[in-house]
Order: sequence, then structure tokens, then C-alpha cells
Amino acid sequence: MSTPSTSLHPMLNVAIKAARAAGSVINRAALDVEAVRISQKHINDFVTEVDTAAEDVIVQTLLGAYPGHGILAEESGQRHGNAQSDHLWIIDPLDGTTNFIHGFPAYAVSIALSVKGRIEQAVVYDPTRNDLFTATHGRGAFLNDRRIRVSKRTQLGDCLISTGFPFRAGDDYALYVQMFTELSRRTAGLRRPGAAALDLAYVAAGFSDGFFESGLSPWDVAAGSLLVTEAGGLVGNFSGEADFLEQRECMAAAPRIYGQLVSVLGKYSKFAGVEAKEDVARRSQALRQVLGLSAPPPQD
Repeated sequence: MSTPSTSLHPMLNVAIKAARAAGSVINRAALDVEAVRISQKHINDFVTEVDTAAEDVIVQTLLGAYPGHGILAEESGQRHGNAQSDHLWIIDPLDGTTNFIHGFPAYAVSIALSVKGRIEQAVVYDPTRNDLFTATHGRGAFLNDRRIRVSKRTQLGDCLISTGFPFRAGDDYALYVQMFTELSRRTAGLRRPGAAALDLAYVAAGFSDGFFESGLSPWDVAAGSLLVTEAGGLVGNFSGEADFLEQRECMAAAPRIYGQLVSVLGKYSKFAGVEAKEDVARRSQALRQVLGLSAPPPQD
């Protein structure tokens, strides 16, 4: 099933134009990635001149069409547009920067439009493959104009699940090792591609059966979350609650698999019950000792 481009929502068309323009910036830079200037925001958290240039072209394109809208962008925050607008564009100009600077072809442009707090439009663009994932609320999800649906698998043991490992100072590595170990024993395989926006797009397209990661920001998951729900899947935190965008905890899958993931990951959620969290904390501390890791800093 396909949809002609003329039937796309006007705001989605503008988002597609912005994503493709950013993709052109990224692809030109990828021809000589060793010449790209790189700086470090935090340990293992990089930003390049390409991130900034791609973000600039997205912002210019969006505000050129809708000057009254607001912008939330990874590199520049909310410096652009109208901060009071009901229409907020949520942008990650280059999700997977670490992959990009190593020449590993798994990164994407992510653009979402939130209207009064609900994600209404979404674009995830993979410039290396020229793959364009799009969604409009209530109108389905598409890959290169072809309708996509989440996987039809019903048993977690048959599933391929994607995730992201912790990489910032203060992340709880031992806790992730626990989660990874438990899920690896219950699935057909786990993958860590390194770009959450693409991970979610792949769940929407049925290329993988589920995804989970913590420590994410709204621009990492806003567009991908609409792709998943419009493709028939579910998105929430590890406890299965749908209000996840600001919680830095994201899980997505087809409905039958989603429930099975909650049964495994729910106890690791920061929103889990007291007894579950105490049990996880005890096992995590024991694992830290085995791994030689120091205790994580206290959480706010």
C-alpha cells in the first residue's frame, strides 16, 4: 500500500524537505569524515560541525515555512522560534554521531512535530540508504511511500530486540549488564546499532521486534515513537506506561511482545515498585563487585 506525495500533510512535507536537506549536508561530510571537526560535550558524547550545520538547515527550513512555531533541538535547545507556541518541532539533526565519525553507516535525521503535547508528524531519514520513514497521527507509518507494520511475531523467544548500552559518566553499567543478560537468554538475539531514532523506525517496519533503552532525551525518541504507534505497535517506559517522553526510559514493540518485555524489564524501571527496585539494587551491587565497578552516583 502506498500514498501519493500530494496527499501528505503540508507540515509533513516541510519536515521531509528539512530532513533531506540535512541528509545532503551529512552525506557531503561523510565523503571525508576525517576532515570533520569534532568536540566532546561529555565523556563519549560527541558533537561535530556536521550536527550543527544539519541542525541549522533544519531550523531554517521549518521556521521559513512556519515562523510562529517553536523548536526544541539537541544542539541548540529552545533558542529558535516561538517558545510559547502550541506547535513544537523536536529535532535530532544527526542521531548516531559516534557512528558517523567512525564511518559506521547507522545514523539518521529525526524530526517530529508536537501539537499541544501530542506528536502529530514524524520523519526519520537515513541518508546512507536514502530511507525515508514518515508518519502522521491517525494516517499510518510509511517507508519510502510504502505502508509499514510492526512484526507479527508473538513469542519473545523468536524475537530480535535492539537496545542501547550506557556510555555516559554516571550511567549504571551493572544494571544494563543485568538487563542485557536476562533478555539475551529469552530472545533470538539483541542488537546495539547506536541510533535510537533508527532503532524505533526499524521496530515500526518490522525489521526488529522490539527496542529498549534508558537515558534518552525527547529528540531521540519523539519521531520514532509516532512511527511505532502508527505502525500498530506500543511505546512506553519499562513499566509499560505510555507517558515516557520526558522519563528517559523508552520501550517499543508489537503489542504481544510489548507485554512480554514489560514482564522482563518492568522491575528495572525507575517507576517500578519498592520491592522490585530493592531486589534489582541488591543484584546490581553484587554484579558491580564482580565487574570491579564503583557504585553509581545517587540519582536526583
